[in-house]
Amino acid sequence: IATVTIVFLATVAAYAVTLRIFPLLGLLDFPERYGIKRKRLPYPTGIVAVLVFLIFALFVLPLDLKNIGMLVAVSCLAVTCFIDDRTPLSPPLRLVIQLLIVTLIFATGSRIYTITSPFGGFLKLDDFVLQTGLFGPLPLLSGLFTIGWLLLTINALNWFDGISGQVSVIATIGFLMLGCLALFRNGETDIALLSFSLAAIAGAGILFDFPPTKILMGDTGSMFFGLMLGLLGIYHGGKVATAFLALGIPLIDALFVIIRRTAAGRSPLAGGRDHLHHLLLDRGWSEKRIVLLTAMIGTVFGGSALFLSTTQKGIAGAILILLIAGMHWHARSKE
Repeated sequence: IATVTIVFLATVAAYAVTLRIFPLLGLLDFPERYGIKRKRLPYPTGIVAVLVFLIFALFVLPLDLKNIGMLVAVSCLAVTCFIDDRTPLSPPLRLVIQLLIVTLIFATGSRIYTITSPFGGFLKLDDFVLQTGLFGPLPLLSGLFTIGWLLLTINALNWFDGISGQVSVIATIGFLMLGCLALFRNGETDIALLSFSLAAIAGAGILFDFPPTKILMGDTGSMFFGLMLGLLGIYHGGKVATAFLALGIPLIDALFVIIRRTAAGRSPLAGGRDHLHHLLLDRGWSEKRIVLLTAMIGTVFGGSALFLSTTQKGIAGAILILLIAGMHWHARSKE
């Protein structure tokens, strides 16, 4: 508790300093790019969350190969996103960099070897192994799943950042749920400490970016939280089902948008106002109402995962998919 409290207070203090320092450094957003008329805000303040986490990790986490790979990946992603927030990079270049980053995470030991089927049994992901000199044997199916999962969580959280406060809220809920699962269900105190500390970092951000927002985290913050949520979902045998239920809205919304854009012959990486929060805004929903809906759904489904069996989690996931599909249909239908 003491460590988590210190992390929370340190993050709050860092954001408070950011409110004064970023304007002096000219680190402000660009509302004119999007035709928005308001004062410029400190941006991208997500670098604060990354720096606090890196300091925490260097003091608390053991510096084994897996954690070193994770810290290098987090740092590379943060630098890339910070540059992109200031001077936009091309979407293909960003995707290539993300692919290299998540491949490094997999190669250094953060991976999942089996997936529990909701119908019983296990799907093994370590049957086909590639021998490497630097990283040892690498299971190919595990690599495909790990890399695909992390790319999804990174980009889903980033695309979800269309309303201030959404990412901070859903990340806080996700980290809390994964921490509770690690502590109370699996007895993994190290993973629990990491999860709760990340929840403290994300929760501190809510004080500053919940509407009306004072800061903007940018891709630097949203992709960092997406990476860490995805990573915690595969730690110690995997908590992917719990992560999926807690992050249901951004993950399922991202999949729907990818399918819709691909079917329409558009690039999934192209921008647009076809995400659920955009559609709800167009229907007249307020930003606060959308964020609170996100929090409620994430809490209900993520919290239920702590008490459900694998089969029940599969049923809950199907219900969640239908719920998000219904919300998309409602948001797109004419009044």
